[in-house]
Amino acid sequence: MADKSSHLDQLRIDRTRPPSSGRGIWIAVIAILVIAAGSAGFYFWRPDAGIPVHAVTVEGGAGGGGSGLDASGYVVARRQATLSAKILGKLVEVNVEEGQRIEKGAVVARLDDSNYIAALHQARAQEMLAKTAFEDAAPIYARYQRLKDQGAISTDTYETQRAAYDVAKSSYAVAQSAVALAESQENDTTIRAPYSGVVTDRAAQVGEIVAPSAAGGGQTRTGIATIVDMDSLEVEVDVSENYIDRVHPGQKATVQLTAYPDWDIPASVIAVIPTADQSKGTVKVRIAVTAKDSRILPQMGARVSFQTSPEQGPVSHALTVPPGAVAGSGATGTVFVIQSDSVEARQVKVGLRTAQNVTILSGIAAGDRLAVGDLAKLHDGAKVTVQE
Repeated sequence: MADKSSHLDQLRIDRTRPPSSGRGIWIAVIAILVIAAGSAGFYFWRPDAGIPVHAVTVEGGAGGGGSGLDASGYVVARRQATLSAKILGKLVEVNVEEGQRIEKGAVVARLDDSNYIAALHQARAQEMLAKTAFEDAAPIYARYQRLKDQGAISTDTYETQRAAYDVAKSSYAVAQSAVALAESQENDTTIRAPYSGVVTDRAAQVGEIVAPSAAGGGQTRTGIATIVDMDSLEVEVDVSENYIDRVHPGQKATVQLTAYPDWDIPASVIAVIPTADQSKGTVKVRIAVTAKDSRILPQMGARVSFQTSPEQGPVSHALTVPPGAVAGSGATGTVFVIQSDSVEARQVKVGLRTAQNVTILSGIAAGDRLAVGDLAKLHDGAKVTVQE
């Protein structure tokens, strides 16, 4: 009996045994993760955390070889044309490709002229009929005129013949005009180069319908090819209106292309366009490039250094900053100068704006650190965190 009791005691569950070690390990891991998450949340979302921004340091303006006045712009072609047709028609021939040089008067393209040739033949046939009728009426009218002078016919008979002659003469003139119109329309099916140049764009292909910009619709082309006269290349720059009095026609200058920064190209001022750009506070100036070189291409970036006289004094070169560092779009803007862990809002005078940078004429100095990013979140005195 005692043996049975001992066996039953061995089968009984002992509820006083401590929990397994594996369960304790999982509880410890979860506790560590909760503490870590709480610490990270406090670090990143603590109330005194600053607005994240990037920073850029303003660098001092560089002179253009001691010229005293620099300006940026682009190479442009004074003579550039997109050739089109005067009439609606289907292209049957295109004789140019991009990069090809063509001479003045060369055939660029042809339109289907079958209908215009038929109209020309019809007009010439009608001209021949009208000419024959006029040539028949002329001697008869001359004979009636002699008879009238001799008193052999009445005035009414003479006037009737004179009216027939006038009708024949007018009909012949109308027929001649119709032939001239048909010839002109047939000639319009051939598109020729208005001057010598280089093809920079071929916009239409054989089989497409082309028309003047005021005609057609849907997929109708309005241009066939673009031709640029490379001998007409010049540079257009925007000069700050603060210094435009230092620029005058005939003034010597030096052009440096962005693609060839070590190449100094002799140039001179053609004209100062007599109007200012209100949004940028600049005046456009045309610059003639003395050198004719195949490396100079339309729409290239260029920087012009004007040769100013010593008595005009030095020019304080403007500073340039990225577009993301300036808030506003007019002649003035706002920048945020980083001061330790906060920013100071400053009003600046803005000059030329490009896709790469914005010219600052006044309001900041070289060495200032500016906030770059979503400036709409910032205000004067706002706390910031500079992100690298």
